[in-house]
Amino acid sequence: MKKVTLVIMAAGIGSRFGGGIKQLEPVGSNGEIIMDYSIYDALEAGFNKVVFVIRKDLENDFKEVIGNRIEKVTEVAYAYQELNHIPEQFKDKLEGRKKPWGTGQAVLCCKDVTKEPFLVINADDYYGKEAYRESYKELVKEHEGTDISMVGFILKNTLSENGTVTRGVCKIDENHMLQEIEETYGIEGRGDYAVAKKEGEEIRLDLNSAVSMNMWGLQPEFFEILESGFAEFLGGIKKEDVKAEYLLPRIIGQLLKEEKAQVKVLESNDQWFGVTYKEDKGAVVEAIKGLVASGVYPEKLF
Repeated sequence: MKKVTLVIMAAGIGSRFGGGIKQLEPVGSNGEIIMDYSIYDALEAGFNKVVFVIRKDLENDFKEVIGNRIEKVTEVAYAYQELNHIPEQFKDKLEGRKKPWGTGQAVLCCKDVTKEPFLVINADDYYGKEAYRESYKELVKEHEGTDISMVGFILKNTLSENGTVTRGVCKIDENHMLQEIEETYGIEGRGDYAVAKKEGEEIRLDLNSAVSMNMWGLQPEFFEILESGFAEFLGGIKKEDVKAEYLLPRIIGQLLKEEKAQVKVLESNDQWFGVTYKEDKGAVVEAIKGLVASGVYPEKLF
């Protein structure tokens, strides 16, 4: 059986959550967290390895809450994303900065423990079963090194009732290939449409727009692109850019503009949910209860 890995980005500080470690908040009746359901769906789809991207200071808590349990059901490896994990010549960029460097750096941290095709997800997002099935089928095909896949979700299925969200809004052609992706901030629903902030102004969005939820299917060769791009990104940061981030949607969007990659968009109609804000937790708990009651998940996962 071909090795296919699930990479879970769980190093985020979770500032919007209002304290605590949002990725480790229990949402299931037996103490399950959102990652449990993601891993369950991925293993069911055919994935057979999990890489957790975490901060070193979270390691003990993380293993106690989930890591040790998952090691009993599949192969597990860890990668550590830290603020100071950058090339020596860029250490001056650390001054005034408090957070690591974004999702691009998070994936790059996996280079030494991921030698096979892999799917990247956020730790605090529930994606639904369809996304994992479609991703697995795509990843086990033969690919060129720069071939990328992305699961596209419907915007209206990814909004939070408790605040704004950031999404990669996509343009897709008739062959299901990604043409453009724009990281869009401050998105919220307004009845039968959504609005967002762009350059200080409010823009209107179609609720049926395709959006990225950082669910990317990648090949090991992609690490070379990330590594060279990270050095270029760091070299271009000015001293005052203490919040600049090396983000997957921007990286892949630039590759598209330069015609250096192709991105196949896999469709999912599943309802997303996640714990972006502390107030989201109650809705997630109820959603999980409903999925268990309808037989989508067993009462106890692992």
